[in-house]
Amino acid sequence: MIHTHDTIHIIGGGLAGCEAAWQVARAGLKAVLYEMRPARSTEAHKTDQLAELVCSNSLKSEGENSAPWLLKEELRRLHSLLIGDIAPRVRVPAGHALTVDRELFAAEVTRMLEAEPLIEIRREEVTKLDPDKIWIIASGPLTSDALAEEIARITGSERLFFYDSISPIVDAESIDRTIAFAESRYGKSLDGTADYINCPFNKEEYEAFLDALLEARSVPAHIEQDNVRYFEACLPVEEIARRGRDTLRFGPMKPMGLTDPRTGRRPWAVVQLRAENARAGSYNLVGFQNHMRFPEQERVFRMIPGLQNAEFLRFGQVHRNTYINGPALLTGTLQLRANPNVFFAGQISGVEGYVESIATGFLAGRYAAALAQGRAITAPPRLTALGSLTAYVSGADPTHYQPANITFDLLPKLEQPPRDKKQRYAEVCRRALAALEEMRV
Repeated sequence: MIHTHDTIHIIGGGLAGCEAAWQVARAGLKAVLYEMRPARSTEAHKTDQLAELVCSNSLKSEGENSAPWLLKEELRRLHSLLIGDIAPRVRVPAGHALTVDRELFAAEVTRMLEAEPLIEIRREEVTKLDPDKIWIIASGPLTSDALAEEIARITGSERLFFYDSISPIVDAESIDRTIAFAESRYGKSLDGTADYINCPFNKEEYEAFLDALLEARSVPAHIEQDNVRYFEACLPVEEIARRGRDTLRFGPMKPMGLTDPRTGRRPWAVVQLRAENARAGSYNLVGFQNHMRFPEQERVFRMIPGLQNAEFLRFGQVHRNTYINGPALLTGTLQLRANPNVFFAGQISGVEGYVESIATGFLAGRYAAALAQGRAITAPPRLTALGSLTAYVSGADPTHYQPANITFDLLPKLEQPPRDKKQRYAEVCRRALAALEEMRV
């Protein structure tokens, strides 16, 4: 079907929706971006800014030839607004990770979209989809109940849920720097600085902390009948602890590559703190997403050496994430099989992670513009990270589907892989970036 639309309607002012709107405008079409905040808020959002980061402020590794780096590099080369332009300008130190000042990031995205003449921002909730319009649904993991019901109607499927969590944030001045120390693992960072604050445990402190963590009271599920399923990459810290008494020491509390200056030795365990903003006025507890009650968090986390007098600016929370069964419903170009005028992007499409959400928003924006202009829509090459991510979303086993981050496991294997892992990953990235030159969306 040849369309002559000059307007694309985008639901959701998060990462995917904002990137999609920008790409539509770059194609010379009008984008109407619907964001229900501030008229209606969510369990996790704190502001009415577009592209608010409600969990971590990290866009993952910038280590060359890693899978997260590859996805970002592809987006940079294709002129993504959020990854290629805004994120580098509001970056804060965090070792090899691309980490941003969350307030500046959201403010800059909001400013640029509001200033773009081809983007109209409507602060209202969408509950019905006009079948004669082209839509990009990027409503995110906290999709409203009314819109979720509409999605269920147009897809003919039930909603799926998994639970996700966000980490606590502490005021920088409340950290006891006579105990906590600044250091990056193995002294590695992009600019040679010590980008993390480390709270070191000895064995006795760790065991006492673990006992308190396991005994802490949890927040009940938002909806009692929900089947609580956590995404593995975002497991609450207490869920990790229940898998064994040393699990945390080999997970978010691993002490490898760090030396406590008070003892000259590696700590038994460590909690790392990462700056939330450029002025380093607050820090989040890396990997310490949890679903404990607020008083319990304050009690337990003040047992962390260096945080005994911590002022918590935000406690960790658990919230329900909504996503569709992409492999059962979507084509390789993120279109609804039952209605090609409807695209899905972001976490609701069945990806997990900030950059993955931006990536699907980028593609959906370009695809929707091509559809509206009567041009052919083609998926990115399968050898690319973009192509492999969308191939997973649309082609994985729908029976036991789970959202995914970008990993090398999603990309096609090399025919003659080098035995050395670093060389193998470098070759996968080289091949992907070469294939990217063939991309036309």
